Amino acid sequence: MTSLLQTVLAFVFALGVLVTFHEYGHYWVAKRLGVKILRFSVGFGRPLLRWRSGKDRTEFAIAAIPLGGYVKMLDEREGDVEPEDSHRAFNRQPVAVRAAIVSAGPLANFALAILVYWLSYLGGVTGPKPIIGTVAPDGPSAQAGLQPGDEVRRVNDHPVALWDNVLNHAIDAILDGEILYLAVKHPSHGERQVALDFSRFSIDDLSRGEFFDKAGFTPLRAHLPARVGRLIAGEAAAEAGLEVDDLLMAVDGKPIEDWVFWVETVRAHPGMPLSVEVERAGQRLTLELTPRAAEEGGQRVGRIGAEVARPEGADTVPMATERYGPFESLARALGRTVDVTRTTLKFLGQMLSGRASAENLSGPLSIAQYAGESARLGPSRFLEFLGLVSVSLAVLNLLPVPMLDGGHLIFYLIESIARRPVPEAVQVYGQQLGLFLLLGLMGLALYNDLMRIF
Repeated sequence: MTSLLQTVLAFVFALGVLVTFHEYGHYWVAKRLGVKILRFSVGFGRPLLRWRSGKDRTEFAIAAIPLGGYVKMLDEREGDVEPEDSHRAFNRQPVAVRAAIVSAGPLANFALAILVYWLSYLGGVTGPKPIIGTVAPDGPSAQAGLQPGDEVRRVNDHPVALWDNVLNHAIDAILDGEILYLAVKHPSHGERQVALDFSRFSIDDLSRGEFFDKAGFTPLRAHLPARVGRLIAGEAAAEAGLEVDDLLMAVDGKPIEDWVFWVETVRAHPGMPLSVEVERAGQRLTLELTPRAAEEGGQRVGRIGAEVARPEGADTVPMATERYGPFESLARALGRTVDVTRTTLKFLGQMLSGRASAENLSGPLSIAQYAGESARLGPSRFLEFLGLVSVSLAVLNLLPVPMLDGGHLIFYLIESIARRPVPEAVQVYGQQLGLFLLLGLMGLALYNDLMRIF
């Protein structure tokens, strides 16, 4: 229950921030260009809270359904307008003004992404160093010359400190079907360069969590005994009766080698009961435990809400922290926003061309799960999640589909070329078509969510 509440709160907070920034972009530019604002709403449906402010007595509202928002501007097409206010109606504005107001929403989401990435780099992101653990014989990595113990120092001449950095570059290489050049350093053999050919990979391999299997190597892992160090109240482990300091001995009759083996077993059994033999205070007992199903990277995995005990002197994975000063953090935040935008566009292109499966499309349920998981991993991971979704929202809204901001911009472009507005009937037909496409897209995304969960 605690985990579910955290997921819901993280999702509502994330969506509230994303929608507020987007709609405030429209609002801020419209106000400064002289358009009268009637209502600014975060959410749809019945208002839970509302008030009026400013000389125009603009109504601000927080509504019951937090799946979007809107800015209602004075418009002669939507109601009567007093003669003295007609010059402030949206439909009376020059095409450049209307285009600026419409494009301001997606631009605000790009600005939000830059802000959260800046905060993330400024605060520091901690994670495992990119060190190779095992290399599968005759796999692509072995053929390229990767060896256990190699630490990845640069990818395509870009310095990397964490596995996240390596995977971000790998995504681009997979989408482009390119070779990834890794500069690696081994404690015994010094630094050298290896080349991994990603032309045989697809983005579906990554979304299914098969990247390391396909690449033929695994990251370095800690070899820790499967002893419980901490339990999260209300999660599956605590509910099943596990206690701190329990030593996990066997699962469904199979000996548990170490904590990594246990984690992999739990992840592979979402929603499926496990018979777990534990040692507690010198006695053996058997517990029945069912991992909670969760979404991770487009994959359904098991979670139980337990952490490993880390005895002093235990074998651990070397960690690193990626942190920069204010100005370098800003430069990196700008670069990261550009990279995520480019990757998002490439991914959409592959989906439209059929090279990437539509199963990768995520809806509100998956986004809620990502929000909860990232919030549990800490502020820096939650900021990364916000940045990614903010860029995705900006790109989605700029697509040339009627009903979206990009569709309106296409109409304005046609108007500026033809020197007259697009006929009302054409706009109405376009809006209907756009609504049909969006509903279909939302239905597919929701279907994918349900298939992953159930």
